[in-house]
Amino acid sequence: MRKLLALVLIAAVVWGGYWFVGASAVERGLTAWFDQRRAQGWVADYADLNTTGFPNRFDTTITGLELADPNTGVAWSAPLFQILALSYKPHHIIAVLPNTQTLASPLERVDIASDRMRGSVVFKPGTSLTLDHATFVMDNVTLTGGAGWSMALETGRFATRQTAARQYAHDIAFEALGFAPTATTRARLDPATLLPDTVETLKIDATVGFDAPWDRFAVENARPNITAIDLNLLRATWGTLDFRAAGGLTVDDQGVPTGRITIKATNWREMLEMAVAGGLLPGALAPTVERGLGMLAGLSGNPETLDAPLSFQNGFVSFGPIPLGPAPRLRLR
Repeated sequence: MRKLLALVLIAAVVWGGYWFVGASAVERGLTAWFDQRRAQGWVADYADLNTTGFPNRFDTTITGLELADPNTGVAWSAPLFQILALSYKPHHIIAVLPNTQTLASPLERVDIASDRMRGSVVFKPGTSLTLDHATFVMDNVTLTGGAGWSMALETGRFATRQTAARQYAHDIAFEALGFAPTATTRARLDPATLLPDTVETLKIDATVGFDAPWDRFAVENARPNITAIDLNLLRATWGTLDFRAAGGLTVDDQGVPTGRITIKATNWREMLEMAVAGGLLPGALAPTVERGLGMLAGLSGNPETLDAPLSFQNGFVSFGPIPLGPAPRLRLR
């Protein structure tokens, strides 16, 4: 009995020592990361950084957080940010974001409010913190821009995981329920208020290839750039409007995409009117585009449904036989 008690006491002392060493290492590592960012010209400040959770957790709370990348002009501030982990699984963390935070760019400042925003993130073991897979949940999110606009989201779910047997690629899925566009956007796109207040469904399911891994260097130095997109499904449903897309693109080192995405749009004439109202299509071109799209819809057998390819070739994009102009450059800053 005494031997057993002695073994238990020794194990407790060893485990306690491991926890205090580990907690100190977590704090030193995070402090060093902030110091390194400041040395590179970042704004990287916080009011307090503390790790608790003895004996089985490393729960780190950072308050008064301010981060700004001078290369992109992107800044993030939050009153509180938590990194939670089991002490025996430090490569698997729960990231908890606060109910209020601010994201700013050279274009605009956006205030973000939510009831819940947290993620489960699993890294591959190692100091580079290479992302293996992650899931994020968001509930009752409101975005408010510096220009006075706001939009809301009832529920959002995001997941990503490394694609098996494909280097640097990730399977990515996103679903948004109850997305409410800004009042200005609603008034512009739907002046007769014929559509519901919210976009009922927005789903994305894709595999995206990158030229480098998503790890801590992707945040500290440069973001990986897209090399390929295999779009399994993109779907948006707003009232009687239903938009779906699927296909594949390859992307060169200049960000120029090549490939084909098949589009299926139900009640496409209403979508065309919205594109004109939203300034995406000049009104003078609308009759010509409508005639061309009407011909495409007739070929599909249903005049109210478009089913045609969006083709990317030689730096240009076309919808069926209709040229749309230069293709967008798919580059991450």
